[in-house]
This record gives sequence, structure tokens and C-alpha cells, in this order.
Amino acid sequence: MKKAIRELAASINRTDPNAAFSFELWDGEVIQYGGKPKTTMLIKSAKVLGQMFSKGFLGFGEAYVDGDLEVEGDLQELLRLGLIVQFDEQAFSLWQKMRFFAFYLKKVDTVGRARGNIAYHYDLTPEFYSFFLDESLAYSCAYFKNEDDSLDEAQRNKYDHIARKLMLSPADTLVDIGCGWCGMLLRSASKYGIRGVGVTLSSNQSRYGSKRIEELGLGEQIEVRLEDYRELTGKFDKFVSIGMFEHVGKRFIPVYMRKVAGLLKHGGVGLLHTIAKEVDSATDAWTQRYIFPGGYLPSLSETIREMGRAGLSVLEVEGLRLHYARTLDFWIANFERNIGKIREMFNERFVRMWWLYLNASAAGFKYNGTRLYQILFSNGLNNSLPMVRDYMYRSD
Repeated sequence: MKKAIRELAASINRTDPNAAFSFELWDGEVIQYGGKPKTTMLIKSAKVLGQMFSKGFLGFGEAYVDGDLEVEGDLQELLRLGLIVQFDEQAFSLWQKMRFFAFYLKKVDTVGRARGNIAYHYDLTPEFYSFFLDESLAYSCAYFKNEDDSLDEAQRNKYDHIARKLMLSPADTLVDIGCGWCGMLLRSASKYGIRGVGVTLSSNQSRYGSKRIEELGLGEQIEVRLEDYRELTGKFDKFVSIGMFEHVGKRFIPVYMRKVAGLLKHGGVGLLHTIAKEVDSATDAWTQRYIFPGGYLPSLSETIREMGRAGLSVLEVEGLRLHYARTLDFWIANFERNIGKIREMFNERFVRMWWLYLNASAAGFKYNGTRLYQILFSNGLNNSLPMVRDYMYRSD
């Protein structure tokens, strides 16, 4: 078992000779490369190695959340090192995998560990999300126009950037699928004068959004419904969906696209703001099991292909990968600043799970294949739209 971790460390060093890191084993052995370690992984038992090498990042994540493995220093750096050697896709032979897994089964104390508190991911209280999100509780990528933009400013930038792409005006009706805490809907009504509907499957988000609409006196313009997007009816001038498409699932992508086409008037303009990938690849097992069960990140090509099949005509695709990486770094800093309150609200295991989730997400955008795209489209052809894009970048 020790041979495997030594080989992993050597592989990292060969791939990035400048990386400074160390692995500290349960018996005091230290495997170190480079100068002063930027990141140190402390492995508390031999069982953890079997868990990691038989299950990849899933095993690493479970061990970390359970406290069987600690990380000192920069967690994102450790995750980067794992990514550069493709740890989760290590080409171990079937016999090696069987040996590792058998070792893990012999060492593990119990069968069927708790899956964590993921079933209610979006029904955690607004108070929890306020500990790390911006003032509008936007749980999606912000848009940084300036180097010194705050998170609040960058999220408002995002709403306005989308509004300009959609050319929102008081004459428009807007549908927001997966409206979250209603940040986009509220901004669109208060600043651009639209009338519209947002739908969510989270009761907490629905209650919060309805309360904010009432507080801001926007009840005559917009409403939020606790409703599945597939049950929504009506025709709208404009469409937006921010950070919801990732939860549709591969099987239902065609259903989703046909529904979008059915809700949007012919020639109407829509924008899909979503995490995706450039190439098809398996969904991360740890995140799928413990954070977003049923989630699926399609490739950009798969997404556009299904849009075309539904009669949606793509106008523009903008990649915002580094914007999401910076957004996550803001969330991580805010989470760390409020970590005591979060621990008091939940427990240590919950804190570790979310800490890993946020940092792994940031590492995915910085060092791996995770992307953020804004896909602008029309329902069918619309020959009256501007031929140049300068209107998207004008100053307010």
C-alpha cells in the first residue's frame, strides 16, 4: 500500500518538478518533494490508502469528510496535483483495483456510511447561504468587469450582462427557469421593467423570493412559483435559466430544450447560463453522491446539438471559466470567515463536506475541464436582431 502512495508522489514530481508538497503517513513516514510544502496531506491510517486507490476522488472525499485524512496548507493545490496526474483515472490494473478494494473492505469499520445532508441542498436556509453568497444570494457565477469588483458588484454585473444580451425592456415578458433566490427576476423587474415568472423546486427559495417581491413592491410585475418547469405553461418574449440546467440530467435534456422552445415565442431570445464541459466525461462520483445527486454536466457540443434539434438557433456562446473560479474564491473566503457559525448551525462533518465541495469546484474551473458558458439563442430564426454585439458591452 505504501508503494502506491510513493509512486503517486513520484508521478506528481515528474509531472510538475516545481511542486512543493508532502504526504505524512500514519506511522510517521514523510514523503516530500520540492522545498517548503505548499500543501500537506496527512493520512491517518493504512485503511485510507485502500479507500483512495480503490475509489479515487470519491474515496479521498469520503476520508476527508470523515476526518480520516487531513490537509494542511492549500487544499486547492493538493487538488491541482491530483488533477495533473489524473488521479481519479489512474490506470490501475483490474487485479490492483481488486486488491486495493479488498484491503479497504477489510479495514473499514462499517458498511453504508451516511450519505450526508445532500437531499436538501437547495432547501438549506437563506441564513446559511448568506454566510458565503452575495446580498442577492446568487448561487451562480458572477461577472467581474473590473479587477477590484466586490462579489455584490460582480453579481449585479452578471444580471445586467444577461439583461443586455436579452435586450430586456418594459415591453417584455420573461420566464426564469430555476430562479433560485430570485436575484435575476428582481433585478429584471426593478431596473428593466419586465413582467415575468420564475419557477423553483425549493420551498425555501420560493418563500424567500415571494417575500422579497412583496417587500420591493414588485407583485404587480413578477411572481415566483413552486413548480416543475415541465408543468409551466404560457408564452414569453424572453427566457433565462441560470445554474439550473446542470440538474436536468442527461436523459431529460431533450425534454428541457423542447420545453424552452414551447415557452418562448417564435423569434424570442433566451439565455442559458450553465456549467458544462468541452468534452464528454464522467460526472465526478463524490459530488454526484454527496452534493448533487442526479446532476450531469453535458459537453458544450451535446448542449448545442439538443438546442438545434428543438429548433433553438444559437446566436453566441461566451465562456466565463475564470469568472466562476473567482466567484468560488469569494465564496470560500466568506465561508471561512463564517465557519464557526456554520459549524454551530450544523456539525463538523457538514463543514468539511462543503469546504471540500467549494474548493474542488474552484480547482475544477482553474485546473480541469469544468467550464461556464452563457449561450444566447433565439427560438427559430430572428432576422431583426442586431448583427454586431456592441450593445452587450455598453456602459449603463
